[in-house]
Amino acid sequence: MKTISFEKKIHAPIEKVWETLWNDDTYREWTKHFMPGSHYESDWKIGGKTLFLDPDRNGMIATITKLEEPYEVIFNHLGEVLNGIEGKSYGEGGSFEKYLLSESDGITTLTVSVDIEDEYEHDMDEGFTNGLEEVKRLAENK
Repeated sequence: MKTISFEKKIHAPIEKVWETLWNDDTYREWTKHFMPGSHYESDWKIGGKTLFLDPDRNGMIATITKLEEPYEVIFNHLGEVLNGIEGKSYGEGGSFEKYLLSESDGITTLTVSVDIEDEYEHDMDEGFTNGLEEVKRLAENK
């Protein structure tokens, strides 16, 4: 497993970028670049449950390991979800997806890093490259 990272400079306040990332409507907008109809369900609690799902309720189960709104959230992906049912575990340690935000002079820097297997690198690279451009567009224009 390796970690890939992405950075986007966004001309919007940090709170607006955070809201764009995690509001249900705008989340669905930027994550369509991974899979149309992507959404998540979360209790937004450290150690709680977060599901990242496609329209058929397939996806991943994760837990939040760190949450400092609107500066940072770290998800630990623990296993698969198939038809809304928790399935195969990813094994010890899981894989991490981190969102870090900082603001200076009205510009928010969004840095995302994600642990992936080599076979998913192209899809994740394409999804985050296009998805974060969508976050930028949404945050700067809404």
